[in-house]
Amino acid sequence: LYITFHINNNTKFEINGADLSTTVEVDLYDAILGGEVMIETLSGKVKVPVKEGTESNKKVKLKGKGLPIYKKEEQFGDFYVTFLIKVPTNLSDEEKELFEKLRSIKKA
Repeated sequence: LYITFHINNNTKFEINGADLSTTVEVDLYDAILGGEVMIETLSGKVKVPVKEGTESNKKVKLKGKGLPIYKKEEQFGDFYVTFLIKVPTNLSDEEKELFEKLRSIKKA
């Protein structure tokens, strides 16, 4: 007797074996200066640190936050988070001026 399971993925997570992955938008300022984001996992929300100078498409692994591993009691896959840097739009005149100052400092 063979039983085949087909799991419909109706979550925002991608499934790869026992591992899960998702993409999360990170504010530009947190990517530059460092900060943290709240990530929804199967076991609840988790604060994930964003290191100073984080680039877009940077992956972070949350060990043991994935799906249970078949026939391995108390073992779980990992949860991978890919950061996508969100560039601000509709900047105020003051914000534009500050970015212009940063650009002039960078060129000097």
